[in-house]
Amino acid sequence: MLMIMPLLSLLFTGAIFGFFFAWVCSTMWGLDATDPAVAIQAMQAMNASVLNLVFATVFFGTPVVLALTAFVVRAQSGTAALAFLAAALVYGLGGLVLTMAVNVPMNQALAAIPVPADPAEAKRIWTEFSGRWQFWNQIRTVASGLALLLAGWATLQL
Repeated sequence: MLMIMPLLSLLFTGAIFGFFFAWVCSTMWGLDATDPAVAIQAMQAMNASVLNLVFATVFFGTPVVLALTAFVVRAQSGTAALAFLAAALVYGLGGLVLTMAVNVPMNQALAAIPVPADPAEAKRIWTEFSGRWQFWNQIRTVASGLALLLAGWATLQL
């Protein structure tokens, strides 16, 4: 159990970092390069499809797994336990809470908008949405990457 939890922490943290990172360096760039009406429709579909058990397990489970790992390893290494706990806090605030407070409301607002037939209106909506959404996604990506680094460093301390 002592090494299973750190490995599970790395798996969960790596998965959520990879999810957010993919949006940074491919998904949003691809959507920005396409017709804005298509981008809106695609983003609406992707946001609807992410509501599934596989994603929810990693999205909500990562800080739990990290905190449980801190508890499990505390007797072997207080330093590692603190790093796992720090990773849980960094992801919990910078990934999970940020997503729920900013990205999810933006996604819900976009979902409520019918895809406009007017190309200029579609471009206006997409441009306003994309830049702001990407800014906050980059913040949660950095937070998730930092949590992954902390979990990796903590594992090396064991």
